[in-house]
Amino acid sequence: MKLQLIRNASLWLEYGGSTFLIDPMLGEQGAYPPIMNSSNNRRNPLVDLPGPVGGWLKPDAVIVTHLHNDHWDPAAASLLPKDVPLFCQHEEGEAVASQGFTAAVPIEQEAEFRGVRLTRTGGRHGTGIIGRQMGPVSGFVFRAPDEPVLYVAGDTIWCEEVREALDSHRPEVAVLNAGEARFAAGCPITMSEQDIAHLCGHAPGTKVVAVHMDAINHCLLTRDKLRERLEQKGLLGGVLIPSDGEQLHF
Repeated sequence: MKLQLIRNASLWLEYGGSTFLIDPMLGEQGAYPPIMNSSNNRRNPLVDLPGPVGGWLKPDAVIVTHLHNDHWDPAAASLLPKDVPLFCQHEEGEAVASQGFTAAVPIEQEAEFRGVRLTRTGGRHGTGIIGRQMGPVSGFVFRAPDEPVLYVAGDTIWCEEVREALDSHRPEVAVLNAGEARFAAGCPITMSEQDIAHLCGHAPGTKVVAVHMDAINHCLLTRDKLRERLEQKGLLGGVLIPSDGEQLHF
């Protein structure tokens, strides 16, 4: 398995003989306004792509955990081939199809692509009213012969759904959307270092890859801060924090 962080939550995955583009946000630096009700006015994305966009436009399949702009933006919708197999959560199948994608596959529970089994998992994109307003989100577990079990958790905090995914699938690698994204008021809607610490304590045999940092204006936990805090907790050895464009091999 080879995993490349493109930017934010966008990943290029080589797995089971196929290539997957996950949660593509492909717009240029500053293409979009700040997140509404956030604490600063920096335009998104904060940084440019780590290479020419054309290098990520011919995957074998696309995975979209949910349709928020930092996971599926207008640039991705316009640049990707309309006939690419595109797996998404069940609630958003019609929305993806309405954008002209002719091979959209909404997943209720499981699907298969060229011998790779995809299992949808749940999550909570925040707590209380904010969490409900953020709408449904999904993660996906990947399984294939001779590959490590991979859990891409999606936009979620540490919650019972994440615990259940870890217990049910026992992933060898888990990609977590960190960044501690938050609005001007309220609790975080993506994972903080405390959430990552909870996961590491619950599943010590799982190698964690922390992404979703330094790219969106309301993600206030930076890579440097996360690295420092995990080191203080003695957890940095089990967590990889890749830079944009960095490739990881498992």
